[in-house]
Amino acid sequence: MNYGLVLLSLVTASATSLAAQSDFHWRGKIATGKEIEIKGVNGDVRAVAGSGGETEVTATKRAKRSDPDDVKIEVVEHEGGVTICAVYPSEGRRANECRPGEGGHMSTRENDVVVEFTVHVPAGVKFVGKTVNGEVEAASLGGDVEASTVNGGIHISTSGYAEATTVNGSIVAAMGKASWTDGVEFRTVNGGITLDLPPSLSAEVRAETVNGEIFTDFPLMVTGKLGPRRVTGTIGSGGRQLALSTVNGNIRLRKTS
Repeated sequence: MNYGLVLLSLVTASATSLAAQSDFHWRGKIATGKEIEIKGVNGDVRAVAGSGGETEVTATKRAKRSDPDDVKIEVVEHEGGVTICAVYPSEGRRANECRPGEGGHMSTRENDVVVEFTVHVPAGVKFVGKTVNGEVEAASLGGDVEASTVNGGIHISTSGYAEATTVNGSIVAAMGKASWTDGVEFRTVNGGITLDLPPSLSAEVRAETVNGEIFTDFPLMVTGKLGPRRVTGTIGSGGRQLALSTVNGNIRLRKTS
């Protein structure tokens, strides 16, 4: 046996594994009330509660055909917090760019690189997770959450409030706070919506499904005609807006104990 060759293989494998574990790493302080926003295209975005006062983001890249090094991870610091994007090679007239919120542009142009993000979010920092082909998950967070994807499910648990949109996937969210000021929306096409909400919830609810049913643990004062697939009504004293819509799936409002 050629032990030198074996040792070299082990070292190479170890280095490859290390690179796969973290192709990108960022750590920084984000003020309470500000946000960490992740923008991916292909790949899951996952957030977990962070310890200490710093936000930490890691990303791994993999591909079958394309070169992972062609996809850059960019960090944009702005007044509202920090935005981190997977930026694919630009093709065509409009360049891909990383910008906060609805700004910027993302297109893969048949590039098959998958970028998976993991975020450690301190309490009080808002998490915004966006992708196109992948799941978005936020587990046991201590701040507000906004999640969106196209092809993938969304799972959220937070002591704050949340909103989520997808197309092909279900939404499951548990919120510890029911005191949002603006309206929140949960929307999908192919999938169900399940929300766990505090018993103190007061909201104006609009829920609609096409191929499914609507269930609620909360007493609901219905406005207008009551139907099995469309409900408009008031929970508690009303006030804030809660909108839920799907085409193929059930809608469930569950009261947390």
